[in-house]
Amino acid sequence: MTLSQTFSTNEKILDSASSNATSNKVQLIYAGGTFGSYGRPLAALPADTFLPLLMDKITQNITPNIEVLENSCVKDSSQLSPADFSHFFQLILNRYAQGYRHFVLITGTDTLSYLGSFLAEAFAGSDISLALTASMRPLFDANDIHNYSIDPHSDAWGNLSEAIGLAAHGESGVVVTFAGESWPAQTVQKIHSHDLMAFTGHTRAGYPANSYVKSLPMGRRKNWIEDTETKLSDIMAHSQNVIIPTVYCVPNSGEWLSTQLTALLDLPPTGIILMGFGAGNIPYSEQLANTLDKLYQHGHIVVCTTQCPYGGVSEAYAAGSWQYQHHVLSAGRLTLPAVYARLLWLHLAFDTPARRRQRWSYSVGKH
Repeated sequence: MTLSQTFSTNEKILDSASSNATSNKVQLIYAGGTFGSYGRPLAALPADTFLPLLMDKITQNITPNIEVLENSCVKDSSQLSPADFSHFFQLILNRYAQGYRHFVLITGTDTLSYLGSFLAEAFAGSDISLALTASMRPLFDANDIHNYSIDPHSDAWGNLSEAIGLAAHGESGVVVTFAGESWPAQTVQKIHSHDLMAFTGHTRAGYPANSYVKSLPMGRRKNWIEDTETKLSDIMAHSQNVIIPTVYCVPNSGEWLSTQLTALLDLPPTGIILMGFGAGNIPYSEQLANTLDKLYQHGHIVVCTTQCPYGGVSEAYAAGSWQYQHHVLSAGRLTLPAVYARLLWLHLAFDTPARRRQRWSYSVGKH
């Protein structure tokens, strides 16, 4: 079995008069992680060993209507960078432009929620059907060396089966599926370091989940693809050096917090995440207020979120509302991975601080 397949050309698909011309064959992307680890001690199987074994299991037990989308970025998800996120965006975009809209991406759990949120932002407004999944235990039984039998105690096969089913069904959007549940990708966060029910999310999702189109007419699909491809070279270039700093509040003084943020003034304009207490409260000091003003003047976007896993931030408390008078933006109910993903996408896809702030406001308004 080879990992690369022969596909129809862009022109034949994009010139078709109907969106029904798109292929319904699921494209499987393997990006590494615990899912493909094997042996004692556990180590990742090479992709060219693992994928033929995996595809044999899938075609025999789930569906033959699937093929591997060859991917050069296979690594532990804790090692993923903005450049890698952009790599997956480009990989999927290229195939989407060829008329494929059903995708499954297997990755690791460490940054699953971050990658899912980023791809949800990147494909907003399209009709792509993309399901991401991972596992807390490897697919193959490490006690059955060389037979490559599916571990009945692993969550991998169930997670993958659910992801393939969701992608094949074809509902537009980017979702994460795990432990028998699925959620819009932007709502997902990891809440347990080793339990099989390691993730949670919710279905009351705003933008980008509410931007997906059930069925794009061929003309609109072509326009979406062309508009996105126009930005692709800049996105790939900027992803090589973009940084989204995160400052975690602990009970230190406002002056200390100001010192941490001042160190970021020399960075090129970027997004900065400020993780406050409770509903987004942070210690006040005049020095900190002045620093926030300076960050704004330098083109940085500071977004305040919360250390709490649920509830989001609020401007109702004086202990937090003062910062919004100094150009800080509220994260609302966005999770930390979703805030990171949105800031990253804004800094890759939009070229000025003003346009990034405008887009943030537009996105929040879509909630």
